Amino acid sequence: MHLAKLIIKNFRKLSHAELSFQPGLNVLVGGNNVGKTAVVDALRALLAGHDEPYPRLSEDDVHRPTGGTSSGDIVFEYVFSGLSLDDEADFLASLVPSAAGGLEARITIRYSDPDNAGRLRAKRWCGEHEDVGLTADMMEYLRGVYLPPLRDASQGLKPGRTSQLARLLTLFADPTGVDDINFSLQKLDSELKKQLPILHTHEAISTRHQTMLGPQLAQLLEVGLSASDFKNLKSRLGLLVDGFEIEQNGLGFNNLIFMAVVLSELAKNAQSCYRALIVEEPEAHLHPQLQAVLLQYLESVKAVEGEKPVQLFVTSHSSNFASIANLDSLVCLVDTGTTVETLFPRNISFKKGKREKLERYLDVTRAELFFARRVIFVEGAAELMLVSVLARRIDFDLRLHGVSLISVEGLNFDSFLPLFGDEALKIPVAVLTDADPVAPKQTASVVASAGSPDPETAATAGAEQPDEEDDEDEDAEPVYPAPGDAIIVSPNTAKMKSCEDTYVRVFHGLKTFEYDLALEPANRDAMLAALRELHPRIAKILKLKVDAAIGDAAKARALFSGMFERTKNNVQKGGFAQSLAQVISDPKVPFTVPGYIHRAIEHACQVAGTTKP
Repeated sequence: MHLAKLIIKNFRKLSHAELSFQPGLNVLVGGNNVGKTAVVDALRALLAGHDEPYPRLSEDDVHRPTGGTSSGDIVFEYVFSGLSLDDEADFLASLVPSAAGGLEARITIRYSDPDNAGRLRAKRWCGEHEDVGLTADMMEYLRGVYLPPLRDASQGLKPGRTSQLARLLTLFADPTGVDDINFSLQKLDSELKKQLPILHTHEAISTRHQTMLGPQLAQLLEVGLSASDFKNLKSRLGLLVDGFEIEQNGLGFNNLIFMAVVLSELAKNAQSCYRALIVEEPEAHLHPQLQAVLLQYLESVKAVEGEKPVQLFVTSHSSNFASIANLDSLVCLVDTGTTVETLFPRNISFKKGKREKLERYLDVTRAELFFARRVIFVEGAAELMLVSVLARRIDFDLRLHGVSLISVEGLNFDSFLPLFGDEALKIPVAVLTDADPVAPKQTASVVASAGSPDPETAATAGAEQPDEEDDEDEDAEPVYPAPGDAIIVSPNTAKMKSCEDTYVRVFHGLKTFEYDLALEPANRDAMLAALRELHPRIAKILKLKVDAAIGDAAKARALFSGMFERTKNNVQKGGFAQSLAQVISDPKVPFTVPGYIHRAIEHACQVAGTTKP
């Protein structure tokens, strides 16, 4: 039995959100203030009660639309799937037919009717009718443990009657084991009382006590073990770590120990039909290596013989945590600026091999896309270093606009793009790629007019679409177009253009990133200055060639080929981009941002009129 769906209505940031979960691990990722804690509190509204009180909601928790006022009821709907026959019997009143043809358990909580203090009253029911109340037995069958952020796990591991350690010990203790522990403790206590230090201590205290109070008021005193039976022992049982008290251990390791204890107690609890562990920000107090170890373990948690399955809900805004999580476990919350969208990567349809490639390419930097409000994808390190600087040249600060700049390291855009668009995350995405033009053929690909108002928009009418397996012709004659020339973009670029929709736009120039920069007359001096910092001799030679060339295309070709198409010892694009970024970061240095880059930045930053292709 597992929670398959949670529907949240009219709660804080979430006007309406439908979240689907898988058995086992579910990792909720998203930026700050996107609604992750709202999801956690919606889970706790049903699953709390054993270790903590249920969340108390007030009128302030009702969703408030932008520019509007809050109104209506807060509603949580829970759908449980994978019920066994015993589960169906225990949740008989909540059963409804599922779309798959079986039965599922449905539970609803509605918060309404505020009292004089503004606190909302909760009504819980099951099935399809409000008059079928959720019974106390059903609530007891739903077992959840919540670990808040910035928690002090050592408090939960300290000895106490209700500590997680005491509960775990109780689950393992059968009547025979309890009797054996009681016998051992009583025997030890009896032996200790025979020791002279204890006898003398008892005599000293008892004598003074009787002298103080007299024979009528004095009480019978004994010096011995305070935990002389199982009941007292379990409340005094503690953990030592490497020989030290738990308070002396680090916060990060204490959190891992506490999770191990809680998971063990949940898995061994046979009285509950459903068990869940809810952890906010498990990355707190853990360095990246321990984050990876913890996530790997949580993903591997499976029910073994003698244990019950535990469903795990983890919230995080760590790109490191998101980068190492399995795509199937991710539940993404993204603030689009007008609403909060949900995305489930496991439901995205990828072309053959693209999903596996995405998983390989998702590192800490690229996993930022799960927290982004706007994205610019670029091919490699050169664009990654320069686009932010170019944006500032046209008065755009990408960070202030909430734009994440992500390199796909080549032409791997088609592994990332399925996550965005009309049918996925509805946030603006700009793809900056090279046109990589090819010479005209009898069966032309896609022609883009560089003289049109939008030169990166491809005219596809009557053109043959590139096949999925088309490769670039490495022996093709290179093309060096001039401003205003019509070009035939590469099959890969044409394929990217076919992915455009309301939110995803693809922008390209006439050839490649550096060549298009060099086509602008104002840019060549800055590019030569950057080159002089790296290769003074090459810069001196190219200066003469650029000055001798006639026309922007010839000058751009001389500069581009002289750096990146040499017979040997090409200039490294990453190093050159870093040097150029330093040069043009000075606003006094003249530099022109090519039109297609300008439009890409405008689209990502959502300048009016640039959203739709």
